Amino acid sequence: MIYGQEHLELQRSLKKFIEQEINPYVDEWEEAGIFPAHELFKKLGDQGYLGVSKPTEFGGMGLDYSYSLAMAEALGHAHCGSVPMAIGVQTDMATPALAKFGSDEVREEFLRPSISGDYVAAIGVSEVGAGSDVASIRTTAVKDGDDYVINGGKMWTTNGTQADWICLLANTGDGPAHRNKSLICVPTKTSSVTVARKLDKLGMRSSDTAEFYFEDVRVPQRFRIGDEGEGFTYQMRQFQEERLWAAGSALIGLDRAIEETIDYTRQRKAFGKSILDNQVVHFRLAELKTEVESLRSLTYRAVEAYIGGEDVTELASMAKLKCGRITREVADSCLQYFGGMGFMNETPISRFYRDGRLSSIGGGADEVMLGIICKYMGTLPTSGSRPAPKPTAEAAE
Repeated sequence: MIYGQEHLELQRSLKKFIEQEINPYVDEWEEAGIFPAHELFKKLGDQGYLGVSKPTEFGGMGLDYSYSLAMAEALGHAHCGSVPMAIGVQTDMATPALAKFGSDEVREEFLRPSISGDYVAAIGVSEVGAGSDVASIRTTAVKDGDDYVINGGKMWTTNGTQADWICLLANTGDGPAHRNKSLICVPTKTSSVTVARKLDKLGMRSSDTAEFYFEDVRVPQRFRIGDEGEGFTYQMRQFQEERLWAAGSALIGLDRAIEETIDYTRQRKAFGKSILDNQVVHFRLAELKTEVESLRSLTYRAVEAYIGGEDVTELASMAKLKCGRITREVADSCLQYFGGMGFMNETPISRFYRDGRLSSIGGGADEVMLGIICKYMGTLPTSGSRPAPKPTAEAAE
């Protein structure tokens, strides 16, 4: 049993917050293509939601990752995918490495205000030509005195137009691709950091996503997270939390999509009976519900192992893969049963369909997850006759 009374109380209080502070405004934010991140994050920070599993000495609650999962799952009560994703970037994508490996000085400067909601954070890993292939990023950070001078660009950056800082992965050396990178906290409010454009997306409409350029951006070397050259390893560990978060945050939304489809098909009549009365429909919904529960069990198991200190790269990759596949199945099947109304923007299932498609791409595409799983299975082709050795977490990517 992964949840106790404290977890359930956290979920109840967050659900109430969502019903008061998010859902009444979702349609307006979706239409505008952006939500007020600073205003909302400050409210979340005041309630402690942005630092559930972060160190108490920097304003967090210091709880284990099961509480982060409980929060991710409760975010599924939001009536869009955009705002939960933006919150997840703040809590589980841009800040885990900083919380674990950052110096006290850099955590005071960037982590504390991110937990309090005074700063909006973003993660800068993907580039044009280096999305899933993280080792191929081209952005550089070259030492000059006590500073790094950063040049390059980042793509598909969630929270980008409103971010106060970016957890940036950059090449800081000329060595092997897995040992020449560092994570650096880069303030965005400088003249040398350029938001090239706000991207126009199929779904996740109220989450602002940006393309960044960095031209001779100068930041102190003390803004680096942990050791130089360990950025790839830190980011791979950070991906574990991102992928667990992705799986957990999908669960209630999947449940809700199925429940809303049951309600609609029970009322919708065709050929003298409700759509739900057709065996092909209620059997399919039962199958989908079973798949969601399998994802929930896998995710809970992975989180329990993660809390226990195990390498959960394989399980997290499986959960992320399963999440993307199930989300696409549920969205497509449920929209079909809504018929023509499912194709209308006024129907919640159409938003779920658009938003959910990202789950098989963002945070590592399905194909990347399959590759990681195959490495752990020892089934990838190798140049020699021997099977590849079981990878470490950082080498699996």
